[in-house]
Amino acid sequence: QVQLVESGGGSVQTGGSLRLSCAASGFTASSNCMAWFRQAPGKEREGVVGIDSDGSTSYADSVKGRFTISQDNTKNTLYLQMNSLEPEDTAMYYCAAGPAIVCRRGSRLSPTDFGSWGQGTQVTVSS
Repeated sequence: QVQLVESGGGSVQTGGSLRLSCAASGFTASSNCMAWFRQAPGKEREGVVGIDSDGSTSYADSVKGRFTISQDNTKNTLYLQMNSLEPEDTAMYYCAAGPAIVCRRGSRLSPTDFGSWGQGTQVTVSS
C-alpha cells in the first residue's frame, strides 16, 4: 500500500527556516518523480519542486535559492529544506509521487500528473 506521510511544518517568522519530511512506504521513492506542492487558502495547488530518479531537480522560480529538495534513499524519505521564509510561503505543503516520466518532461509540475499524495503539513510564516 502506497503511503506518504509529511511532517515538519510549523509557524515561523519571516526569515526563518523549516525542514519538511515525507516518509514513503509501499514503493521506492527514488525510482519515481517525487515532488512538493503547496496550496494556500483560495489558491490553486502549485508545484514547488520536483526530483527525478537520477537526482535532477526542478524548482519553481519563487523558491529558487531558498528551498532545497533532497532524498535519503536508505530511509525512503524526501525532504524540503526551506530557508529565508516569507509570508507568501504560507500554505499547506504536500508530498506527491508520480511516474518518473513526469519529472523528465521538463515542464511545469501539475498536480494531475501525480497519483499519490500525503495528507499535508501546514507552514505558516508571520511578518
